[in-house]
Amino acid sequence: MDYNKAALELHAKGPGKLTVQSLVPCKDKDALATAYTPGVAEPCRRIKADPDEVYTYTLKGRTVAVVTNGTAVLGLGDIGPEAGLPVMEGKCVLFKEFGGVDAFPICLNARSKEEVVAAVKAIAPTFGGINLEDIRSPECFEIEAELERELDIPVFHDDQHGTAIIVLAGVLNALKVVGKRIEDVRIVQNGPGAAGTAIIHMLQTAGARHIIAVDEHGILVPGRPAGLAGHKEKLAEETNPQRLSGGLAEAIRGADIFIGTSIAGALTPELAATMAPDAIVFAMANPTPEIMPDAAKAAGVRVIGTGRSDFPNQVNNVLAFPGIFKGALSVRARDINPAMKMAAAQAIASLIPEGELNEENILPKAFDPRVPEAVAAAVAAAARESGVARV
Repeated sequence: MDYNKAALELHAKGPGKLTVQSLVPCKDKDALATAYTPGVAEPCRRIKADPDEVYTYTLKGRTVAVVTNGTAVLGLGDIGPEAGLPVMEGKCVLFKEFGGVDAFPICLNARSKEEVVAAVKAIAPTFGGINLEDIRSPECFEIEAELERELDIPVFHDDQHGTAIIVLAGVLNALKVVGKRIEDVRIVQNGPGAAGTAIIHMLQTAGARHIIAVDEHGILVPGRPAGLAGHKEKLAEETNPQRLSGGLAEAIRGADIFIGTSIAGALTPELAATMAPDAIVFAMANPTPEIMPDAAKAAGVRVIGTGRSDFPNQVNNVLAFPGIFKGALSVRARDINPAMKMAAAQAIASLIPEGELNEENILPKAFDPRVPEAVAAAVAAAARESGVARV
């Protein structure tokens, strides 16, 4: 199927992929006076008297803003807010279809961190949560952190945390397949950008102790000759406990797990062959992974996942974000904290019974109807237990 041609035809039919649909009929003067003026004044007065009543009388509690400035869209890069709109519409479709969550695309003509933060803070009263999407690094870290401090609704950068949650779920199950413990394995993270950094932190939260981060200049280690810019300086302190130096070849030798959020072909078969026995690889560069599954298997890798739907073990964020927001909204959470993210990863992993785990079955399929409900329930419970749930 020619997906590019089919996508143009699909988007032109709408035009676009979303519409606004009224939940109440408005066919006579009484209905008009109830839905709008003068009757609408009464819920307004109730909300003015008690701001939490906005969740009772409006769409806020079931609606998410999908926010971008178009600076890091998919594999397209900095294409701007208008060109990023089809992607944000698509994300909203997934929210609704997979999680039953209403979402609306917000594409901002705002390039600086300060502009994005100000815009999101200004629109926040309408929404029960904010999903940040396709914002370039390092601004994405700073924007998310500031909005989390300033807003009392969940803020979630899916490019970071959605990916990290699915990877952790896959790692937990892959380790069961190969009979290793997360505390013992050596992990190489190639490409410590937005997703890669979040993956490292999720793995550490889960108990990983031996992680080496590698970028285009080599292993992240304090004082390296190539320097360390931005968040990588902190990552260098948090990882690589043996203070190994060099490049990917030095990092990958004897490693149990390779996780790639980098570029096509970064992990050659020759490098993969130097990994430990029963190696695990998540090669998530799109559309062409760091190593193709057949080449990885030929090099001795036992378990491999990619970001593609035409290979087993797809790392697909749709397994996470619809259920995460559904669960967070259901308890009016103020945040999506590490406990909720961990609960989501464990819920996803648990959907593959140990008797069904094997090298090509470590993650649920994208259309598995159990996933959003399981994730939502786990996230809601974790929100209550960690004290960020309002109800």
